[in-house]
Amino acid sequence: MNERLSWSKLFEFRDQIHSRYAKIWDLRILRKRFPLMVKTIQDGEKVLDIGASNRNLQERLKRHFPKLVYKSMDIDREQFHDFYSLEEVREPFDVVFLFEVIEHLGLEEGVQLIKKIYDLLNEGGRLILTTPNVFNPSRFWRDATHRVAYCYDELGGLLLAHGFQIKAMYRTYNDAFHRYLFRIYVMAPLHRYLGIDFAKSILVIAEKKSNGTK
Repeated sequence: MNERLSWSKLFEFRDQIHSRYAKIWDLRILRKRFPLMVKTIQDGEKVLDIGASNRNLQERLKRHFPKLVYKSMDIDREQFHDFYSLEEVREPFDVVFLFEVIEHLGLEEGVQLIKKIYDLLNEGGRLILTTPNVFNPSRFWRDATHRVAYCYDELGGLLLAHGFQIKAMYRTYNDAFHRYLFRIYVMAPLHRYLGIDFAKSILVIAEKKSNGTK
């Protein structure tokens, strides 16, 4: 694939996502991402957690997968990480986590990050990514370090354009059970009418094509 993707080609990939999920409401609600992560990983695989913060996922994952190889990358040098920049990462992985990271980068930086992750993944490897839901404006704008707001179909289109297959997309929302039910069954029609969502993030599971082609 060319280094620079034409806008018309990107719109074509975006439309593929849009044909699958015509509206934001077509993405199912996911309450907790960790059970989904457990279903996506196999014991003995290698995981790279980009933007890993305090590496708290390592212990939780190890309880389920004792043979899992967990490595982290973060620019924060106040805490231990295996890598402090993507340039340091030269080994392949089976799964990459990218939770609430891409929105902090410029558009071109985000595209380069997607390309780098694709190259790092083994064939059949999975990327699990989350980013703030732009249909929930306060979720994105409450953080001054956010730089690019990705609509779900644009993000999916970018991933398709760089060789990934989209396995699933979700809206994530978790709250106390009574508030959760109130949002889902009482307030949902009003949210749809106003075009504003209560779900906080978009979660994407993408897979590197097994034939290795882009």
